[in-house]
Amino acid sequence: MIKEPMPFGLRIAIINRAFRKKMDDKASAMGLTSVQLRVLGAISLMQQSGEREVHQNDLERIERVTHPAMTSVIQKLEKKGFIKCLPGENDRRYKKIECTEQYKDTHKMIVGQDEEVLDELCRGFSLQEREVFLAMIDKIMKNIHK
Repeated sequence: MIKEPMPFGLRIAIINRAFRKKMDDKASAMGLTSVQLRVLGAISLMQQSGEREVHQNDLERIERVTHPAMTSVIQKLEKKGFIKCLPGENDRRYKKIECTEQYKDTHKMIVGQDEEVLDELCRGFSLQEREVFLAMIDKIMKNIHK
């Protein structure tokens, strides 16, 4: 009997769930939810890529959540001191959302934890296998954005 290989999409979904579960556990230890962690990451990434203003509707689109749901996430992150909301420069009706200095230290910790989880998932890989794997993932990421 020939055993068919697991479909690619299912493999990626299983890896994604495992990665998210491990990162959720680490986020929880910092008093954050996985959604809050992803929103902070999105804000940080947009700021690093040169985006002048990050607005709530940008985050709603990225996370695929409703306006009220994102409002709640933003309020909690602001209360915890990770972000600040300011009037937009171009349109004062929209709040500009920025990461605070407090988040920068947390971000470094999150990047380190991301690396720890990757190490766990790549256990048994040689250094060369890991480099090839990450290079292939980078190529897939480029293809997604073409």
